[in-house]
Amino acid sequence: MLTIGIDIGTSAVKLLVMDKSGQVIRTTGREYPIYYNNGHSEQNPSDWWEQTACGLREITQGLEPISAVSFSGQMHGLVALDENDNVLRPAILWNDQRTQAQCEFLNKIIGREKLLANAANIALTGFTAPKILWMRDNEPELFNKIHKIMLPKDYIAYMLSGVFATDYSDASGTLLLDVARKDWSCTLLEIMGLSRAQVPALYHSYQDVGTVTAKAAEETGLPVTAKVVIGGGDQAVGAIGTGTVKSGTCSVSLGTSGVLFVAADDFAVDTGPSAIHSFCHATGRYHMMGVTLAAAGSAKWWHEDILLTDDYEKEQSTMAESLGKNRLFYLPYLSGERTPHNDPFARGAFIGMSMTTTRSDMTQAVMEGVAYSIRDILVRVKTLGHTVTAARIIGGGAKSPVWCQIIADVLRLKIEKINATEGPAFGAAILAMVGAGAFETVEEACDKLIRVTDVYSPNQTAAGSYDINYQIYTGLYMALADSFKEMGTV
Repeated sequence: MLTIGIDIGTSAVKLLVMDKSGQVIRTTGREYPIYYNNGHSEQNPSDWWEQTACGLREITQGLEPISAVSFSGQMHGLVALDENDNVLRPAILWNDQRTQAQCEFLNKIIGREKLLANAANIALTGFTAPKILWMRDNEPELFNKIHKIMLPKDYIAYMLSGVFATDYSDASGTLLLDVARKDWSCTLLEIMGLSRAQVPALYHSYQDVGTVTAKAAEETGLPVTAKVVIGGGDQAVGAIGTGTVKSGTCSVSLGTSGVLFVAADDFAVDTGPSAIHSFCHATGRYHMMGVTLAAAGSAKWWHEDILLTDDYEKEQSTMAESLGKNRLFYLPYLSGERTPHNDPFARGAFIGMSMTTTRSDMTQAVMEGVAYSIRDILVRVKTLGHTVTAARIIGGGAKSPVWCQIIADVLRLKIEKINATEGPAFGAAILAMVGAGAFETVEEACDKLIRVTDVYSPNQTAAGSYDINYQIYTGLYMALADSFKEMGTV
C-alpha cells in the first residue's frame, strides 16, 4: 500500500510517497510565489493547484496505484469562491497584517469573553475571521459574491475530490469553530455575516471525504480509486509526523515560525492575556500551542541577508563551548510577535553589544533569542497545568546540533530527534494510511512508524546561566513595548 502526503506550505508544496512500513519512497517539492505589499501577504490558489498537480504527476510515475492522499496546510489563509467555483481574489495568508482594525473590533467590541466562549481563542491578525471582516469592510462587492470559504489545503482537497470539506484542526484557526463542541459557531458566523452553507463540512483529519474525480485523475496521474483524506493544519499534522499524539507529549518546530505544541486529551482554554491557542488535534482530541513568528526566519535573515552567507554550519562552528556564556540579547520580533505578547508592532533588536562583541556572539544571540521566545510559550503552557519533560524537534532549524542543544538548555527539556525528518508531509502520509485502513488509529500508526534516534539533554551549567539570562530577556520586551508602538508600523 502506498499513500501520498501533500504539504501546502507558504513557499512551496512538498509531496512524498510512503509505504506501510513508513519508508519514504519518493519526495518532490515545487515553489510558488508570495506577493507582499505594505503588510499584505497573498498567494494565488491556482499556483498551489498547478504545482501540486505537477508534483503528483512526477511522483507517481511508474509506481503501483496510490491508495490515498492526505494534506498538511498552511493555516488561517482565506480562500473565497463564487457560485461558479471561481476564486474571487488572491488568498490572504497567515502572516498578513492588514486586519488590525478588525481584530480590535473583535477583541474589544465583540469582546474577549464572547470569543473565548465561542471559539476558545482571541482574535489575531493571522486568523481567518478578521480577514473575512476585512473583505466585508473593504471589498463589499466581492464579499457579497462569496459562495464558499475554505482554507488552503481544503482548496486542493476540493480540486481533487469535488467535496467542500475541512477538518477540525485547521478549522480551529479560523476563529469560527466552537473548538469545545467541534462545530461551527452560529454566533460567530452571524457576526461575520456568513451562513453555514458558506463554510465546509467538518471531518476528523484521518477521515476520507471521497475519491479522486475523473478530471483530477487526468490532471494528476492519481487513480480514481484513491481516497482523499482531509488532513489538517500544518502544526497538528507536523505533530503527527513527530508522534506527538498522546496527552502531555510535546514538539518544537523550528520552521520560519517557531511553535511549541502540546497534545491533550481534554479541552482547555487559556483565559489569560497571552495568545496560547486551544485547537483540535489531528488525532481527534485537542492541543495547545504557541507561536513565535520569526524562528528559523530570524536565522535566515541574519545569515543570508546580513552576513551574506548560506554556510550556517561554519557560522555556528565555534559556539559549542560558549553556550550559556553570551551576554548579548536578541529579540526575535522581526514580524511582530504572537505568543505571549500578541503584538504586531514588536520589532527585532540586539541589546547588550559592546566593543568586544563578535560576529559569532551575534549569531549565537539570534539562536538563543528564539529559544527564549519558545520558553515564553512553555512557561505559559505549564501554568495551564501541563507537565512537559521532553520535546521532539522538527523544522529546518533542527538540522543544527548547536541550536538543538541551546533549545534543550534554555527549556530545560530533553530534546529528541526522530527517524522521520519530512515533518508535515510525513504526518499527512500517516493520516492517509489511517484513512485507507492500514491502521485503526493515528496513535497506532505513530507507535509503529516513528522512533527516537538522538537525544539532547540539558547541560545543567549552561541551563543555570540561561535561567538568569531569561529573566533579563523577559524584561526587555516590556521596556521597549511602548517604543515599538510609537514607531507605529506593521
